[in-house]
Amino acid sequence: DWSSDVCSSDLASLERITAPIDSNIRISLEKEEDIPAREVLLDRVFGPERFQKTSEKLRVNQAPVPGLALAARTALGDLIGTIRLWPILAGHDRAALLLGPLAVCPKAKERGVGRALMRQALTRAKFQGHASILLVGDVDYYKRFGFEQRFTSRLVMPGPVDPRRFLGLELIPGALSGAAGVVAAKCNARHWQSIAIAA
Repeated sequence: DWSSDVCSSDLASLERITAPIDSNIRISLEKEEDIPAREVLLDRVFGPERFQKTSEKLRVNQAPVPGLALAARTALGDLIGTIRLWPILAGHDRAALLLGPLAVCPKAKERGVGRALMRQALTRAKFQGHASILLVGDVDYYKRFGFEQRFTSRLVMPGPVDPRRFLGLELIPGALSGAAGVVAAKCNARHWQSIAIAA
């Protein structure tokens, strides 16, 4: 259980706790120069239809939460994995995070990259004080990290999703208790700063 590691650790030991199986792979904060390679990876894993997903509506014109956009790289610096968390409102002004997309290069599937990205992202989110995380994804995969459908039973995404794949995780117990309504994007400071600069 990743959450037991959080209680006995600090950010200085984060890399050790969340390391991939392959010692030649490193997880670190995403850099601006990673973005082109990240887009290529996402196209390879999800295809162009990724832009039609309901979750994408919550990411348009947004920036991920600072410190919660991570990249997995080989020893040569090649990007082989990505994960981001985004600021949202889980109905009625309840702040939460949206996880995704999580993507790993197909050739690196058995090297623990996805697990390492998830564990580090969740640990960083908890350290930052975030209360809950939502996602749309495979139940069998994400339940190992504590995600459950019961946390989203009264929430509605802003578009069609399979309710069985709409999952939530409480980083703080009770954070999603009574959560109801439509999930919405929460414009963060970086987004508004970019608008001001563009204007």
